[in-house]
Amino acid sequence: MRVLVVSQYFWPETFRVNEIVSELTGRGHEVTVLTGRPNYPEGAVLPEFQADPARFSRYAGAQVFRVPLRPRGKGSLRLILNYWSFVFWGCVSGPWLLRGQRFDAIFMFETSPITSALPAILLKVLKRAPLSMWVLDLWPDTLEAVGMVKSRRALNAVGALCGFIYRRCDLILGQSTSFAAPIRRWAGPDAAFRYFPAWAEGVFDNLVTEPAPELAPHRDAFKIMFAGNIGDAQDFPAVLAAARALRERKDIHWLIVGDGRAAEEVRARIVEWELQDTVFMMGRHPVERMPAFFAGADALLVSLKAEPIFAMTIPGKVQSYLAAGRPILAMLDGEGARVVQESGAGFTAPAGDAPALATQAQALAALSANERAAMGHAGRDYCVAHFQRARLIDQLEGWLRDGR
Repeated sequence: MRVLVVSQYFWPETFRVNEIVSELTGRGHEVTVLTGRPNYPEGAVLPEFQADPARFSRYAGAQVFRVPLRPRGKGSLRLILNYWSFVFWGCVSGPWLLRGQRFDAIFMFETSPITSALPAILLKVLKRAPLSMWVLDLWPDTLEAVGMVKSRRALNAVGALCGFIYRRCDLILGQSTSFAAPIRRWAGPDAAFRYFPAWAEGVFDNLVTEPAPELAPHRDAFKIMFAGNIGDAQDFPAVLAAARALRERKDIHWLIVGDGRAAEEVRARIVEWELQDTVFMMGRHPVERMPAFFAGADALLVSLKAEPIFAMTIPGKVQSYLAAGRPILAMLDGEGARVVQESGAGFTAPAGDAPALATQAQALAALSANERAAMGHAGRDYCVAHFQRARLIDQLEGWLRDGR
């Protein structure tokens, strides 16, 4: 097959679309990628790309075309301009860059914003190829949940745009079964929907036994580690409230590995609540190093705000945590909590319930090392059974070939 992948985000940015491309090319398919200039999550175009753009024109055998893009920068206005710059240049430059090329299928990787699908719709018309879209972030529900858009009229307008996009897809893939109803609310009851969950990144295929050296100062503590984006959706006020409740437990350390738009607020709250002895921000590290960080953790933390939209979501880090073979401490509702409970991989607390999170953290710390190891093994077995990358790509390959 000749497959066109459209995604605002792509290598050297770290997203699962990278592995979709490498898996498809590894199976003999001819893959072309249309994306933007890499600037996530720093907010500025990567210096190595600016120095030598040609070096980033091929990935795992796929040809990569990049349209101009305004970097994310800092602040909401810059972010909105970043979103719309990909739409504009994707629609203007995309057809020119791909002139003369024919495709059997178009695959759209849709995380925020959903507007990034508009160039894919234009290319579907021009190339007369079926369009499949993988929905990882539900709009307008997410915009309302994080407080980015409060006006009901504006949310309905975004919903109408979502419906326009969904109805032009031949197949809509959702990372959770719960996505079907809200997608069909805007797309119509006959929308072709398939459940397509995420998987653990390839770096977790082999377990690492040597912990990251950065964890050495915490070797004698029970280490609860959060890894990933530090944003509004992750409800860090509730996480820090749980840490505050356990402030006298100097033997429990909360380690935050990552960065994001809420990171400065988290740093300020740590100082305000005098949590410097038990909560530590470790900074952002490449995904390739995450297995070493996870290997040194006693529990891996995942959290989402108490919003209906987030109850429908399985955070991508859950699959990575399961594959890492470490116990999971979760503060979330719905699908994500179900996976943790069903797998036997850890303990859960309701979303936003800081006292319950503190209680579960202490309960996990009280277990023996063998009991926690059994949780980790159960999680890894569950990941193999339900989120195996090769099997999921087999499904995707079949859907792309069939066109729906």
